Amino acid sequence: MVRVSGEHLMSWPFLLLLACIVFFNRYIFLEPRFPIKIPDWFERALHYSAPCILSSICIPIILMDGESYRHSMFNPYFIATLITIASAYLFRHTLLTIFISLSSFYILVYLMQ
Repeated sequence: MVRVSGEHLMSWPFLLLLACIVFFNRYIFLEPRFPIKIPDWFERALHYSAPCILSSICIPIILMDGESYRHSMFNPYFIATLITIASAYLFRHTLLTIFISLSSFYILVYLMQ
């Protein structure tokens, strides 16, 4: 069984808050029926907001273990990240990529304990 510390539980409200902020920012500025018109360069920049925020959240989780760095690249977080990148590139199907990445992560955590 995978243990979840209180530190990880505290991040769920933060993740949900960031998801809401990204959604409403993208909705307000990218919805064609909304009365705000923004410059084209700003609209193109908004398309990168979700990947940037997700990267800034995920990279510390992948590379850090509490207050220290994960010195080995053979950990379930890093390996599952590589599997996720490969499946996203190969299949280009979001739901399939999510299923493969979550399955691979939990299988790796179970096998590497």
